[in-house]
Amino acid sequence: MSEVVRRRVVVTGRVQGVFFRDSIRGEAAARGVSGWALNRHDGALEAVFEGEPQAVGAVVAYCRAGPPQARVDAVAVSEEEPGGESGFRIR
Repeated sequence: MSEVVRRRVVVTGRVQGVFFRDSIRGEAAARGVSGWALNRHDGALEAVFEGEPQAVGAVVAYCRAGPPQARVDAVAVSEEEPGGESGFRIR
């Protein structure tokens, strides 16, 4: 079995109401990455990605730009222990 990593990201800027979560879901699905994404009450977007390191890295990189309507000001990334995520959910 290949290595699995987990990353939590918090994206700030104009990231709500611009299809960011759905865009992330598409990027994750295309790369076989599991996890979830949600809009936080403070206006940020939070997401967890779990999968092969290169695939997770690609989805994290996508978060640094986001969809065309978004404006990303900052992306905080933290490493976590894999939790056995399955599929990708928008919360």
